Amino acid sequence: MKVYLSADIEGTAGVALWDQAEKGKPDYQEAREQMTAEVAAACEGLLEGGATEVWVQDAHATTINVIASRLPERTRLVRGWSGHPFFMLQALDETFDAIALIGYHSRAGGGGSPLEHTMSTNLAEVVINDRPASEFLVHAYAAELLRVPVVFLSGDEALCREVESVNPAIGTVAVLEGVGDSTVSLHPAVAVRAIRDGVKKALAGDRARCRVALPGRFVVDLRFRKQQLAYKSSFYPGAALTGPTTVRFAAEGYYDVLRMFLFALYL
Repeated sequence: MKVYLSADIEGTAGVALWDQAEKGKPDYQEAREQMTAEVAAACEGLLEGGATEVWVQDAHATTINVIASRLPERTRLVRGWSGHPFFMLQALDETFDAIALIGYHSRAGGGGSPLEHTMSTNLAEVVINDRPASEFLVHAYAAELLRVPVVFLSGDEALCREVESVNPAIGTVAVLEGVGDSTVSLHPAVAVRAIRDGVKKALAGDRARCRVALPGRFVVDLRFRKQQLAYKSSFYPGAALTGPTTVRFAAEGYYDVLRMFLFALYL
């Protein structure tokens, strides 16, 4: 069984400040250590649960966060950004049987984390078919293009509630809770154990029940923090300004949405 693991840092136990998520800042190393511990524990749980191979994508910022030597030997590590529109699942293909998302965080505009965002900190909110969207939803839809289910997610409590609302069959572990401009976290060792046990249990379940249905058509609203960015993104083919800071894009297929994200958000 081949499993894809995508890892972020903002939903890691003990993380509350942007300085913890930025390479080179004094508080980054502690967050990096905990991110590595949670990712390694998830890999161990997946392997104990029947995975024969685990691909780990270091999917935060520079992609040089997870300490590679601490991962189990039956893992492969994906680093760097290829430019593929699958973003945080960039090496995913049809040969994978399941996906685990570790250290993920609440959506932009949701109030669930002091570090909340969706795809870009330039966005105040992303809405897909009238549903405010997190990076979990963006990537769960991408995974469904290949019919690979997301079976497990760890991160903040608000995001775990969102996952349950999308598909309660997906296993979750909340390692921290956002409270205003702060977080309340589990002890690092407790978080590590919970993730290891959680992914193992999730992998043993009915993975087909974890799939997320793709809508037949997509209308995406991007609300930017600055009007200049909305104006610039509105020139992407099929996009249009609907307000000073809001761009709307409609498409029949989700791959077109992902391509729009790739070019309109990162020009």
